[in-house]
Amino acid sequence: MVKFIVGCFISAFTCVYLQAWGQELPDSVPRRIILNVTEKMASSVAINWQTSSQVRESFAEIALADADPRFVDKAVRKKAETEFVRLGDTVSSSYHSLVFDDLTPNTKYAYRVGQGNSWSEWFHFVTASDKETDSFQFIYFGDVQVNIRSLWSRVIREAFAKAPNARLQLYAGDIINRANRDEEWADWFEAGGFIHSMIPGLPSPGNHDHFNLPNGERAASVLWRPQFNLPLNGPEGLEETCYFVDVQGVRFISLNSDQAEESDHYLEAQRIWLERLLQNNPNTWTVVTFHHPIYSPKGTRDNKRMRETFKPLFDRYHVDLVLQGHDHTYARGMSKIPMEGKGKASGTMYVVSVSGPKMTGSHVEKKSWMDRSAIYTQLFQIVDVSPQKLSFKAYLATGELYDAFDLIKQEGNINKLVEQVPAGVPERQ
Repeated sequence: MVKFIVGCFISAFTCVYLQAWGQELPDSVPRRIILNVTEKMASSVAINWQTSSQVRESFAEIALADADPRFVDKAVRKKAETEFVRLGDTVSSSYHSLVFDDLTPNTKYAYRVGQGNSWSEWFHFVTASDKETDSFQFIYFGDVQVNIRSLWSRVIREAFAKAPNARLQLYAGDIINRANRDEEWADWFEAGGFIHSMIPGLPSPGNHDHFNLPNGERAASVLWRPQFNLPLNGPEGLEETCYFVDVQGVRFISLNSDQAEESDHYLEAQRIWLERLLQNNPNTWTVVTFHHPIYSPKGTRDNKRMRETFKPLFDRYHVDLVLQGHDHTYARGMSKIPMEGKGKASGTMYVVSVSGPKMTGSHVEKKSWMDRSAIYTQLFQIVDVSPQKLSFKAYLATGELYDAFDLIKQEGNINKLVEQVPAGVPERQ
């Protein structure tokens, strides 16, 4: 039985209990090292890592990256916050997190984490630019969920090969299958390896990243906050699952659709919060991500609650791109979707995708809203952003281009959709 008791304060450490699944005890060498997005990515970076529970304090060192290995002599050290996590009665770990602030925009840094004689290798990352006119790329993954180490690993590695300089990698929920199963999180970290340590993650939680509390309420995995160090700018009670980040002219917004589906309170809280964000948005582009699709490719699913609550806001405030998961298939559409109350085409592109091997074949329909779709297909997506054009490319797990389109800004009108589907590539149906 999963134990979720939060308490047992040991100085600065918080004991959290969850189910143990026979994984090996991590040693003092740092592992599961991951960068996370921050509210100010041009000048800061968030870092998390794990060690054995015997490690009661750990550090990160950072310096300007340089081909001269003596750059390490100039590294600045910062102590991490440490959280103690116990798995069952015998296996325990320490999770460490910190944020480096006051960094220089568009600059390559090197960092490592550890303590004593146990340190990671040095990793590189590049801060975001502080200029909206500078173009950049980001990666988008649909559901990862199952067979992560064996069959998803190839997808993230193929994505990194295509976009090694991406500013962030976005996950549209269901990163693992059972929220509190540490073995699955271990597979996800191993599958991504050093990529997690070099490109900041922007994870949005799915239903499988949540679990049921005894009182019937839903909660994000007890490992979500120890493993991820995300912005605290969301509605109260949804911190680090519902948040926003501004990057080089794009406002990225993560909604917690599982809580929106399950809780009237959190649905309304997110609606109010989202409208404020969209009303006061100085960015050229707006990208919203969450798990349960506004339009589902699966005939047995219809997320009417999400659609009726959030689509009017997407239409009213001209959201450009909505990135979703949940249905284990690929579909995207814009040209046939009506704008709320306007009787004309929406300016918002809706995409559903899947990166892991769990597939939906039955009950998938070719619906009227879809411009392009696929079944039984693992994909990843790379999005290029410039001031007036957003270019979206969906690649197969084997690296071939499957789908592509451009969204072009038009003064006083909705985005112009330019189809870029590769010639001779049929729909995978």
